[in-house]
Amino acid sequence: MMARQGAKVVLNDLGVEVGGTGANESVAEQAAAEIRAEGGEAVANADSVSDWDGAHRMVQTAIDAFGRIDCVVNNAAILRDTIFHKMEKADWDLSIGVILTGSFYVSRAAAAHFRKQESGAFVHISSTSGLIGGVGQANYGAAKIGLQGLSKAIALDMKRFNVRSNVVAPSAFTRMTESIPTETAEQKQRAANRRTIAPEKNAPIVVYLASDAASRVTGQVFYTRDNELFLFNQMRPIRHAHTAEGWTPQAIAQHVMPVFEPAFMPLDRTRDVFTSYLP
Repeated sequence: MMARQGAKVVLNDLGVEVGGTGANESVAEQAAAEIRAEGGEAVANADSVSDWDGAHRMVQTAIDAFGRIDCVVNNAAILRDTIFHKMEKADWDLSIGVILTGSFYVSRAAAAHFRKQESGAFVHISSTSGLIGGVGQANYGAAKIGLQGLSKAIALDMKRFNVRSNVVAPSAFTRMTESIPTETAEQKQRAANRRTIAPEKNAPIVVYLASDAASRVTGQVFYTRDNELFLFNQMRPIRHAHTAEGWTPQAIAQHVMPVFEPAFMPLDRTRDVFTSYLP
């Protein structure tokens, strides 16, 4: 959709499995070839976002091929789901390295060009696994909600250069969601529901945020599901307690928590929040 709307595109893809293993550099080139076959302009890159130098080469590919860079879509992710008390160091390090650190690397590599030209846009692809919560995804969820903090910081730091940064949490049937276990009846039903939503449904909001039409949109978090678009709220204080004498643990237990508790956020998962659909 980027190319069909007139963008010149650099496609980065290592061609790895959903867990980050293996590599097939031809995957990015195949996608670029499809765009060129339709009359668009595209080049491929097979560097790793989790490598500082690789991220800079990726951005330089855009400069070399097209003379400038106007938008970065941080979409790279791997999925290494494991219940928390069984999660290995590699599961954590690889997930954070690709999703969060990789997004920082690529964004940082583009930032100098955006600052010089006083324009640019970042779109970070998050997930309700982080924004709301999911079982067995401490690594994935932490990285995905970390993108919200990264995006907000970029939006604040680079506002004076007319650079925007936003988050999109997509919903679709992809290789990653296909890998989610389908052992129980509930899991099978969720998988069947996911199959009805094509990845293409997420493209319009991403393309919009990359465009000049979104010049006033920055620091926001969106969720897309089939033909629906949602704007997410962000962390703000909702209750307050004060005492002139200062708090003791006992006073907090006696006076504060009984007042705060009715406003506690429940231990929700995505499917508990979006009850009309089982993502």
